[in-house]
Amino acid sequence: MNDAPDPATLEGITQVWVRSARKGDASDFARLYEHIAPAVHTWATLRLRPDQAAILDPGDLVQEVWLRAWRRIDDFDHERVPFRFWVFRIAKNVLLEASRQSRRPDRLGRIRASGEDGGDADPLARIADSITAVSRRVSRDEELGRFREAVAALPDDERKLVLHCGLEGLPLREVGERLGISEEAAGKRWQRLRARLRTSELPAHLLALSAG
Repeated sequence: MNDAPDPATLEGITQVWVRSARKGDASDFARLYEHIAPAVHTWATLRLRPDQAAILDPGDLVQEVWLRAWRRIDDFDHERVPFRFWVFRIAKNVLLEASRQSRRPDRLGRIRASGEDGGDADPLARIADSITAVSRRVSRDEELGRFREAVAALPDDERKLVLHCGLEGLPLREVGERLGISEEAAGKRWQRLRARLRTSELPAHLLALSAG
């Protein structure tokens, strides 16, 4: 997407949306959802093993993550952790829970307008249709599909760099520990790989602005 906003600009906008969402603005929360949904969907597609794919659809995971994030938005502290890191921590929990299920939970990926999810009084219920539409659009995005295929074809260490540095936004120290290399080496490898990836036609907001 050649007309995608600059990542640094999006980082600033994200903080504005987060502050507004914490005040109960469901519309700005939906904007946050649309901003990061491609990254969560890409991450889920690349992370799911065949047995997990039979349980959980990436689009369902994206919706479930956003439902939980809305419920917990008051717990988010932007001074302690980046919003992307916080969202992916929720995503990892959702994926872990799904992998423990013998079948897909009935409520997974379903933003309900009544019952346990808050009823008509829940602001999120009023924008449930738009959130579902975003999830479907991300699932069908051909550009994201090509990017996922390209990442899936990378060597294992480079694919993990994309997952941990680019999508999850983990600190380089932690990434280095996972890969069995130094923090400095992880940083250099990610810098080179990110430069290669940025030459492709991928959304500017798909990858984290930086890892540190």
